Amino acid sequence: MILVADDDAQIRDVVRIGLTQAGFGVAEAGDGRAALEKAESLRPDLIILDIGMPEMDGLEVCRALRKTSDVPILFLTARADEIDRVVGLELGADDYVSKPFSPRELVARVRAILKRSNGEVAEQVVMRRGVISVDPARHLCHVKDATVTLTSREMDLLERLIARPDHVMSRPQLVDAIYGTNVNVSDRTMDSHLRNLRSKLGKAGCADAIETVHGVGIRMGACRGG
Repeated sequence: MILVADDDAQIRDVVRIGLTQAGFGVAEAGDGRAALEKAESLRPDLIILDIGMPEMDGLEVCRALRKTSDVPILFLTARADEIDRVVGLELGADDYVSKPFSPRELVARVRAILKRSNGEVAEQVVMRRGVISVDPARHLCHVKDATVTLTSREMDLLERLIARPDHVMSRPQLVDAIYGTNVNVSDRTMDSHLRNLRSKLGKAGCADAIETVHGVGIRMGACRGG
């Protein structure tokens, strides 16, 4: 079930119709506080959040949810609000769609997020690098014995890096690997994902997990921990 939170009833109608035609169950909320309450009571599989809502805006709702939940979150945002998109990703959102949007694109993004969060990957193997282990099939990451909670985008990013630990990937290559080709994603968006991933792995005890090769790109570090 998908929870759609937007104060614009017409947008909720468009999203609901698109999702129901694709076979999803839908619940709705018209403001941020109602969205938070429904998220806590209904336990949806994914939440679509408008950033600009009354009572609580989407960023506040996301911040509150991330204290207790790793439910996938997709933001709806105006084209001009790049800073809001970046802040949303830093708070732990999985993706965003800019208004105006195509219902077909929105459904495709929802399916992609759910596929990643449900661990539907080609090979169900555990990948290791130093003190880090990643199980994409079960959406699990461990640093030594500590579990690290990652969003689906962060898991995608870590999976790509750990699969080829000594290979340097440029930002455009990472964008294509995670978002697919022909998708306009800014460097700031990728930087937000990288910053969040570094921070989470560092707090878990592996500050050397991701290395920046200046002027070239990103690669997996030695992950010795400590």
